[in-house]
Amino acid sequence: MDGNGRWAKNRGWPRLVGHRKGAERVKEIVRACPDLGVRWLTVYAFSTENWRRSTEEVLGLMALFTRYIENEAEALAAEGVRLRFIGARERLDARLQKMMAGIEERTAANARLNFTVAINYGGRDELRRAMARVAQDVAEGRLAASAVNEAVIAARLDTAGMPDPDLVIRTSGETRTSNFLLWQAAYAEYEFTPTLWPDFTPAELARILACFGSRERRFGGAQG
Repeated sequence: MDGNGRWAKNRGWPRLVGHRKGAERVKEIVRACPDLGVRWLTVYAFSTENWRRSTEEVLGLMALFTRYIENEAEALAAEGVRLRFIGARERLDARLQKMMAGIEERTAANARLNFTVAINYGGRDELRRAMARVAQDVAEGRLAASAVNEAVIAARLDTAGMPDPDLVIRTSGETRTSNFLLWQAAYAEYEFTPTLWPDFTPAELARILACFGSRERRFGGAQG
């Protein structure tokens, strides 16, 4: 969800104003997804590299995540949304961690939309943590090294049990993947849009989904 800071800067406002506007946009997209046929949505909210930003911005983002959970818990539960988080939680504030676990438990039975938020997430860090789990299981005799395959690795990722993404949308005109779902998106389709995230509407999402629906996906196979 890139472009919040630039959106605010273009208007002469602090970056956190852009992040707040971006959070409002998340609400709209989440509510639009089921009607557009989307059952799984993952948003990249805070990367492992985002800690390099100013202390003011990082603290502001963490406060924004807390408010989002507080304010949206009731609505998400009522609307049949299952909320989950991926990423390394240990570095997050203890109160935020507790709130994250609480809303995950509260919405665990919902299935209208599976909504995943990546916080303190990085694709390389996720793979590192998964490899460490594999290594520990092999060292302790629970797993034979010869048995390590793609399924074994996938089961130790943050997204274990979730389907791989069909489509990855990158907003704000950037054309890089930025360490997002490196393993899972191996065969995903990509869409790069110049739209800054606060301006990304359900109508644009619908347009991109329509375009995605016309693509031929061969997953490495020959063209028919």
